[in-house]
Amino acid sequence: MQSNSDSLVTVLIASLIHEIHIAKSLLSSYGIHSFIFDENLMSTIGTAYVEGYKLKVNSADFEKAKEILLSIEDSSN
Repeated sequence: MQSNSDSLVTVLIASLIHEIHIAKSLLSSYGIHSFIFDENLMSTIGTAYVEGYKLKVNSADFEKAKEILLSIEDSSN
C-alpha cells in the first residue's frame, strides 16, 4: 500500500508551457522533484485544450514548493 506522502499534488497550473518549465527548473534548484502533466495534450486535441499544463510535486514537498513559487510571483509584482 502506498502512503499519502508518495502521492503527487498539483502545485501550478499554467496555460503556457514555458511557465511550467521555468517553475520546474526553479523547484529543481531547491532539490524538489516535479513532474509535468498534460504536456503533449495540446498536440493531441489542439486548441480545445482549456485546463492548462500541470506541474505536480510529491505531497511532502507541496508546502515548500508553493512557498518558493509564491515568493517568485511576489517579487515579480
